[in-house]
Amino acid sequence: MSTILITGGSGFLATALRAELAQRHHVVTIGRRPLEPADNQTHYIGNFAEFEDLRQLDSHDIGAVVHLAAVTGGCLEREGVLVNCEGTRVLMRYLIDRGCTKFVNASSIALVGIQSLDFRPLTLPIDDEHPCLDRDGYGVSKYLMEEITKYLHLQNPQIDVINLRLSAIYPDENPPAKVKPGELYNWAAASITLLSRSQAVKAFTLAVESEHKPGVRMLNTVSRSAWVEPDTASVLKSWWGDDVDLSYFSQDGKAMANLYSSDAIERELGFCEQN
Repeated sequence: MSTILITGGSGFLATALRAELAQRHHVVTIGRRPLEPADNQTHYIGNFAEFEDLRQLDSHDIGAVVHLAAVTGGCLEREGVLVNCEGTRVLMRYLIDRGCTKFVNASSIALVGIQSLDFRPLTLPIDDEHPCLDRDGYGVSKYLMEEITKYLHLQNPQIDVINLRLSAIYPDENPPAKVKPGELYNWAAASITLLSRSQAVKAFTLAVESEHKPGVRMLNTVSRSAWVEPDTASVLKSWWGDDVDLSYFSQDGKAMANLYSSDAIERELGFCEQN
């Protein structure tokens, strides 16, 4: 039985993910809060960004990590850089030095800059390599995190790094209302780019259990369809007017398409979800 580490082990997504992975693996978690004991799970209280706390894991032969712990949207610029960038570097360095070769990191669709009212995508659909246009701090912290993973891979070409640019997540039992045309607001693109928690668990499971492939991959972790009514172009037109070319959504079968491309994650991991 292989051992998988999950950071942020008590979080909304991690709680469901560790239950799924513990059916086939020994799951080690680290987080700030205690957890109830469970089969095939070992939990440590600590901060993933502190080397001294990570030393609690020394006795485990960790083959893979799902790195979920982070500060999220709306964080201070300094906090985002310290936790999401430097914290990830500390974690990956600790694990690489102890033989871990598989890293699945929670990046974000916010990386491209969607927090700002001024954001306009350079292309539609937004691909997995769209540049960071963030003005607010959180998106750039995720961009810098991804750059750190590229740097560490150059030093350690044997490692397999998958940076999942994750959608906003909602509880399966309580989906929000579909978004209709209206006035632009902060985080607007995130509100139409959603996955349920069970869909997100599926994506991370596919990633961490995938065949080892040395390199660094950035993958939009999104469904094929947008969370909209009546269609994607109507909503985007109400937000961005003529600033962005929406012709993609007039193609056959693309009226409800996500504004982020899901082609790469479908090809690489077989993750293909429809809202």
